[in-house]
Amino acid sequence: MKLKVLIAAVLPALLLLAAGCAGQKNQPSGTGQILLASTIGPIDAGIVSALEDSFEKKTGIRVRHVGAGTGAALKMAESGNFDLVMAHAKALEEKFVADGFGTRRIDLMYNDFVIMGPESDPAGIKGLKAYEALKRIMESKSLFISRGDNSGTHVAEKELWQAAGLKPAGDWYRVYEKGAEGNAKTLKYADEQKAYTFIDRATYLTMKNDISLKVLVEKDESLLNFISLIPVNPQKFPGVKYKQAMQFVEFCTSKEGQTIIRDFGKDKYGEPLFFPNSTEGKALSKT
Repeated sequence: MKLKVLIAAVLPALLLLAAGCAGQKNQPSGTGQILLASTIGPIDAGIVSALEDSFEKKTGIRVRHVGAGTGAALKMAESGNFDLVMAHAKALEEKFVADGFGTRRIDLMYNDFVIMGPESDPAGIKGLKAYEALKRIMESKSLFISRGDNSGTHVAEKELWQAAGLKPAGDWYRVYEKGAEGNAKTLKYADEQKAYTFIDRATYLTMKNDISLKVLVEKDESLLNFISLIPVNPQKFPGVKYKQAMQFVEFCTSKEGQTIIRDFGKDKYGEPLFFPNSTEGKALSKT
């Protein structure tokens, strides 16, 4: 219900934004503008703008983005008013494609999630595997903050509880009422509450100097966070700028685009925020 209310509230404004691009729909490939519905995390981290700016300099095509949780971003793209989606919830992405709204999922990049909490670590989860950490948080009824908005982060969190055989419920498991506004606000709220939370590493790195929460559980294969691009299906929506969208996809997954992803954030944070994951990117990582 919260997702439906959110979409109803923001979709009119987003459609007006998309309409501003409509006059350029018939421009030839290599010119004009495309509209991207993107999960919020990569936008907040800055990698989306970095890719968009480099692509525009190379091709003259401008990419404008609208940020929302993955569930909301996919729902917005079902209107046909977006040319491309950036998302990170495989099950939701596969359904979007299976329902005919997107052509295919295209591997772009990945990072990982971490479980954060107060340095005092009342549940004693530091250094544990993710499943065991969640079990201890639940058994100790230590406060845990969830985005609760069907975003990619929330979907991944729910899948982790399910894989651990746990059903979180009770006063200790709190859904942040503004979770749909993104990981940064959710992490800030969790920090204020001195609670545990599940968040992507890029958000942590960009905020680590402003919060007291610490990374307590990390580098577990179950915490990997894969991000994809999905072109909107031109057979379902003939008005989408598929050729230009595919040019952006090809740039992002090329050696040039994947190098931007590989190096992004290293100078500022001392480590990359994302890792390349296209075929070119995987080859790049081996060099």
